[in-house]
Amino acid sequence: MPPLLNPRLSSSLKPLLLLSQSSFAPRKFQIPRQLVSVKRRAFSSLASEQSSDNGGRSGGGGRSGALSPSPVAEEVQRIDVNPPKGTRDFPPEDMRLRNWLFNHFREVSRLFGFEEVDYPVLESEALFIRKAGEEIRDQLYCFEDRGNRRVALRPELTPSLARLVIQKGKSLSFPLKWFAIGQCWRYERMTRGRRREHYQWNMDVLGVPEVTAEAELIASIVAFFKRIGITESDVGFKVSSRKVLQEVLRCYSVPENLFGKVCIIIDKIEKLPIDEIKRELNATGLSEEAIEGLLQVLSIKSLTKLEEILGGTGEAIADLKQLFSLAKKFGYSEWIQFDASVVRGLAYYTGIVFEGFDREGKLRAICGGGRYDRLLSTFGGDDVPACGFGFGDAVIVELLKEKGLVPELSLEVENIVCALDHDLQAVAATVATKLREKGQSVDLVLESKPLKWVFKRATRTNAQRLILVGNTEWQKGMVVVKVLSSGEQYEIKLDELE
Repeated sequence: MPPLLNPRLSSSLKPLLLLSQSSFAPRKFQIPRQLVSVKRRAFSSLASEQSSDNGGRSGGGGRSGALSPSPVAEEVQRIDVNPPKGTRDFPPEDMRLRNWLFNHFREVSRLFGFEEVDYPVLESEALFIRKAGEEIRDQLYCFEDRGNRRVALRPELTPSLARLVIQKGKSLSFPLKWFAIGQCWRYERMTRGRRREHYQWNMDVLGVPEVTAEAELIASIVAFFKRIGITESDVGFKVSSRKVLQEVLRCYSVPENLFGKVCIIIDKIEKLPIDEIKRELNATGLSEEAIEGLLQVLSIKSLTKLEEILGGTGEAIADLKQLFSLAKKFGYSEWIQFDASVVRGLAYYTGIVFEGFDREGKLRAICGGGRYDRLLSTFGGDDVPACGFGFGDAVIVELLKEKGLVPELSLEVENIVCALDHDLQAVAATVATKLREKGQSVDLVLESKPLKWVFKRATRTNAQRLILVGNTEWQKGMVVVKVLSSGEQYEIKLDELE
């Protein structure tokens, strides 16, 4: 019989071959070190020698290499176990908090009659590139896919909403009240409450031109705050209108095409020194007189004073007056205040804009939104009156920590089922299945464990009951139930277990 092993290895393996031919007694054998550290090159030469030994079949019409080399366990390089910078893991304790938050998002949306939607995390890059100067353009995670298409991880949800509305076209019945909770990605400088990925709760109303839509959206955010213990002394809403800015620029004969650029600069008013703001405004073509007049108006915090400057006939004043009137009807007038400097940084806003903020000023904006009546036409669709907001998950968690309002959320199961004998493991599985079919949560102990371990697990999982399957009881068709809160213990037939 021809040798199957390479001659280089036969001397090392000879003891093992001799062992297989003699009587076997259990022993420990030291594997020769040279076998463990064989490198890939040695296997390549081995493969070629085996190919030669097999008559050079690699060059014929059959498969090459009768014996292909075994995979080589290369030296494992330790990887960085932290998630990429700006991203997060969600171990169970963090996942419980995330689910708690998302459940409140969903419940508030349900209470206000909104339907849930979602969109791809990966979208066409063109969807998010609108006007030069928008900060979001420089924050995209974008690349060319294998089909030579420019794509991006979504930095926000509203453009995806617009795309879907255009796609659905006349099949939609307006008004639409939609909400979404989705992950968004932005490559930006990280600060407290700002990461490179976050989850965002959006609520949008499409097909309603009246300010009642904005008023209800703010009401929904207030309802959310109240549910999680946040009060009007903790947070508030700064409210203004893009139309205020339009009216001011019109007074100074500033061309309409500069409006978007001016809004983007003004949105940085709390982030940059005022001299830098002036320089950027001047660079867009605004005169010194226009810049001073604009900054004077933007410093106004009273709707009455704004009316004195702009007059009471413009759309901006009328919209804002209506919103503050509706706020009283909705019951949240103490939550909102006028602030002319609020314009929001995205180019698509056209009317009322608002931001949620913490009154102590320790955090960035909690949420923000407004009206965007002309967004659909920028993607080739027919414009529909629309407004909405985005509410991130990161800042609100920081606020809850600041206020000591993060809930204690521990793992909870209703039952732990444990077999006291290995032969009864299948019976324990039957018990667990029957309880689960009745809608009860069950942690089934999957291997033989001492009772001390089972009781510790019951404590860790906050179990309500411990159900033990023992030989003596099961012979009578019964199991033992121990109520862990009271210590009460009893036997019961499986069919009667509730």
